[in-house]
Amino acid sequence: MYDKDMKQKRLFLFAGFTTNGKIDDSLIYYIKSLSAFGDVILCMDSNLNDGEINRVKKHTIHTIATHHGEYDFGSYKRCFQYARDCDILKNYNVLYLVNDSVYGPTKPLKHTINNIEQISTDAAGLIVSKHKTHAFMESWFVRLNKSVFMTKWFNDFMQSITHLEHKYQITVQYEHGLSNLITNNNCTWDGIYHVRGRYTYNKPKKLFLRGCPFIKKASFTRHNGALGYQINYVLSHCDNAASKIIKNAGNDAYSHEYMSWFLTSNPLTYFTRGIKYIVQKQRNKS
Repeated sequence: MYDKDMKQKRLFLFAGFTTNGKIDDSLIYYIKSLSAFGDVILCMDSNLNDGEINRVKKHTIHTIATHHGEYDFGSYKRCFQYARDCDILKNYNVLYLVNDSVYGPTKPLKHTINNIEQISTDAAGLIVSKHKTHAFMESWFVRLNKSVFMTKWFNDFMQSITHLEHKYQITVQYEHGLSNLITNNNCTWDGIYHVRGRYTYNKPKKLFLRGCPFIKKASFTRHNGALGYQINYVLSHCDNAASKIIKNAGNDAYSHEYMSWFLTSNPLTYFTRGIKYIVQKQRNKS
C-alpha cells in the first residue's frame, strides 16, 4: 500500500542480478521498501525458477527473470518496454531507474524520496558524480519526470540499449549518456548528493551521515577490506532490521568467515589493511 502522505504516482523500474539462481532477502527487502511508494517492475538478468520469482512477485506488478547479458540498462529497457507496451506509462507522474548494486535502505525511504522529488528539474539522481571533466547522475537511483520518460527521444535511447563488452563502454554510453541525452534535449537534471570520483564506493560512512540510505555492494570488497570500519559504523547505527539483512546477505555473498574478518572492531587492523592497499597500488603503477 502506498504512503498516503506522498501524492506522486510512481513507477520503479528495478534491475537485478544473481549468480546462483536465488533471490536473497536483501533484494526482497529493498523491493518491498520501494513498493510502499509506488509500483515496481523487476527484471533480473538471470534465469530464475517459479519458486524464486514467487518470493518477490507480491511486491511487483510484473517480474521478468531471463538472462539477457545487457546488464542493468538492459533490464531497465525490458521493464520500460513492458510498461510502454501495456500502455501504463501515462498513468505515472514519476519514473525511477533503480538497481541492486547497493544494500539498503538503511533508514526509511520517505525522506529520500521527498528530497529527490523536491528538486525542480526534469530528472534527478540520488548521487551526482563529478568526474574529471564532467558530471553525471549515477544510474542506480534516478528519478525521471514525464517531460523525459514520455518522449520519443527517451524511448529511442531505451530501445538502443544492447550488449556491450566492457563496463567502461556501458558507463560512458548509457550512464553518462543518459545525463547527456537529457541535457541535449533541453531538459534539466540535478541530484541530492554531489560527490567526486569514487566517493560513493569509498566513503559509505560519510554518505550515511549525510542521509544516504544505501551502501554500495562494491564497498565490501574494495581497498583490501580497509572500508570495513565504515561499513561496521553504518550497520551499527542504522535500522536494526536492515543491519541484520545486510549482514546475512554479506555472509551469503562473501562467506561468514570473510564478513567476520571484514567487520572486525580493531582499528589497527583497518589501518594495516589500508597501508597494504596503498603499497600494492603503488607497486602496480610501477
